[in-house]
Amino acid sequence: MKSAKFFKYILEFKNPSGTSRGVLHTKETFILEISENGKKGIGECGLFRGLSYDDVPEYEEKLNWLCENINEDAEFLKQELKYFPSIWFGYEQAILNLKHGESLYFPSEFTDEKSSIKINGLIWMGHADFMQQQIEEKLELGFDCIKLKIGVDWNSEREILKKLRTKFPKEKLELRVDANGGFTFEEAKNVLKELANLEIHSIEQPIKKSEVRSPKSEDSLMAQLCAETPVPIALDEELIGIVDFEDKKQLLETIKPQFIILKPSLVGGFSGTDEWISLAENLEIGWWITSALESNIGLNSIAQYTFTKKPKIPQGLGTGGLFTNNFDSVLELNGDQLSMKKV
Repeated sequence: MKSAKFFKYILEFKNPSGTSRGVLHTKETFILEISENGKKGIGECGLFRGLSYDDVPEYEEKLNWLCENINEDAEFLKQELKYFPSIWFGYEQAILNLKHGESLYFPSEFTDEKSSIKINGLIWMGHADFMQQQIEEKLELGFDCIKLKIGVDWNSEREILKKLRTKFPKEKLELRVDANGGFTFEEAKNVLKELANLEIHSIEQPIKKSEVRSPKSEDSLMAQLCAETPVPIALDEELIGIVDFEDKKQLLETIKPQFIILKPSLVGGFSGTDEWISLAENLEIGWWITSALESNIGLNSIAQYTFTKKPKIPQGLGTGGLFTNNFDSVLELNGDQLSMKKV
């Protein structure tokens, strides 16, 4: 018989991290432990306040429910946790860890320390000097793909991108930007043209997600942007809260984005991510996986999973060093290559 328990943990940022939603100082998360026959599996329920679909008052009540019903069939639990994607994700991790032991979730050449994952360097919002300092640090470390958070002060952000592009052509440096829905539709149209001139790889979520769950193409502003954009658009927040397979399919067929960004904590864990990837590949839509400010527990499991999906482009897994009080990590970063630590 299995038993389960959880505890809340508050991660503290080394430096306040800026997004278009404001500055983050702390990040709340929940660690789930499942025990059976003297063995223990650990998973992280990576709730993201203000962004997660399951940021609801009864969140901890649902976690308690899971612990009380931990011996129920997995399919039953999945259905019951359908609207609690981060809790389901924590369960998936804990069950896999219980099975494989130590820090393992998806044994592979990655966990055998024989291979690594290429990631992008993440640049947080802030004043121009702060952003420039972060960029220089990433370039010095050997990153050739950088992602910048934009959407707070576009004039300053544009100048930074211009300077970068003047110094580094697109063959030497891939530039991605993430607006987190920070632009209006009209602003986004102009920004996309300027980004095209700067040969930017892609922009994540230029405008806020659609208010309706199943938008008709003629009513969807995001669909209009994706149809006309001179720069590839990647959906991120747009995917959150779309839980049924047919709704996922309809959203991708309607909006027709060039890429989708997958955060397992926000889109229903490994199984939810699998569905999105399957649909995207059938529609010839590109994808990459990113972490969503999880602790090293969640980041480790996401990295192991990501490797098994055979990613073809840099992934967004470089958030392990953001916190002062993170859990011990089994991952290490050498330049832009994420790998398991040599023991």
